[in-house]
Amino acid sequence: MIIYGTAILAACYVIGIFLGDLLGVAIGAKANVGGVGIAMILLIVAKIYLEKYKMMPKATEGGINFWGAMYIPVVVAMAAQQNVVVALRGGWVAVISAAVAFALCACCIAVLSRTGNRGTPLPPIDTEIAIAIAR
Repeated sequence: MIIYGTAILAACYVIGIFLGDLLGVAIGAKANVGGVGIAMILLIVAKIYLEKYKMMPKATEGGINFWGAMYIPVVVAMAAQQNVVVALRGGWVAVISAAVAFALCACCIAVLSRTGNRGTPLPPIDTEIAIAIAR
């Protein structure tokens, strides 16, 4: 069943790369634009959908969680292979898209931090436990 989590990731990756290529053609760039990010969003949406309709066994969830955790190092490795200088020489598209993405993320974080559930506060730290932890 863990292999199903890998299959879901692979499907999301193929669709994300395809959509990234289409986006690149649409904006005039001769490259994949955000395909890996689109794939990650699709993986998150698929996981939420499958959990909502109780279609995901625990083993499949384990496979998705594993690859979801591995995804960030994969994205970093893939980004390290990209030639940023060539992207910047190609025009302001890269700079503008990075600025817009940064601004949207900053706005989303601000909204989520102000509207999120505060939950219950942590209990006060006992001084004896704090001293023991500090040692």
